[in-house]
Amino acid sequence: MISPVKLWRNQGKIAALVGKTGAIISWTIIRVPPTEFMDQAPYPVVVVAFDDGEKMMAQLVDWQPEHLRAAQRVIAVVRRTTKPNSEGIIPYGIKVKPIW
Repeated sequence: MISPVKLWRNQGKIAALVGKTGAIISWTIIRVPPTEFMDQAPYPVVVVAFDDGEKMMAQLVDWQPEHLRAAQRVIAVVRRTTKPNSEGIIPYGIKVKPIW
């Protein structure tokens, strides 16, 4: 479990990423995920090069098969990452979605 202190410290990192745009440079489809992500499978994980030069790996959301291509423009968004934990805390994190 992530402690409330870690959640508090990470919120600045998340806020700095929200709304950043970039392009997909690589991707894969996760068909057999870890247990906590079973309800999301299959799902794409992409490597994104943001316009400011930063790169990150993230799950692609709100996508269609034609969005899985190099140079597809994406934007960073906040989404639920897994199911709520035993304490009822809903974990959120950065994912990316295509820009049409």
